[in-house]
Amino acid sequence: MKAVTRIQGRAIPFGRRNVDTDVIIGAGHLKTITRIGLGRHAFETVRAEPGNVFDDPAFAGAPILIAGDNFGCGSSREHAAWALADMGIEAVIAPGFSDIFAGNAFRNGIAAIVLPQRAVDRLLVVAADHMLTVDLHIMTVASPAGDLYHFEMDAFRRECLMAGHDEIALTLAREPAIRAYELRTGT
Repeated sequence: MKAVTRIQGRAIPFGRRNVDTDVIIGAGHLKTITRIGLGRHAFETVRAEPGNVFDDPAFAGAPILIAGDNFGCGSSREHAAWALADMGIEAVIAPGFSDIFAGNAFRNGIAAIVLPQRAVDRLLVVAADHMLTVDLHIMTVASPAGDLYHFEMDAFRRECLMAGHDEIALTLAREPAIRAYELRTGT
């Protein structure tokens, strides 16, 4: 997993509430076992709407998504996080997330940043003209327009994101202890 410490760039000002994983990636794309290519299918139902932000060239390649409350609700499909990562999303900012989605995002190197609704509303406006910076070191979201918002994040998740450690890397780091245990117990 790629280390995520500072994310700077345009932010897609989506803002919808209660976006479930079916909206993020439709059920027709769940049969794949690869993560590659899912980004082009992300938000297909939204992309079918005229004037949607996902097809706006101003936000092409944006590493940040600003969403509404309860983002990622619905099923527990990890494909939703895969699709976002394949789109190049490294951080999602919202007033709240489904717990399962937030866990899937973390396991796939995406920072789920919780800010109050007032801050999210402001960032939705600012994102139209300005880049944002998400800094995991000092746990802030900032804009060149003078906005600065502090956020909280689970310390373990934050450290893993900043180090680029997924569950496999964490397990491999414990390999000497695992091997010693196996030798001691004969397993």
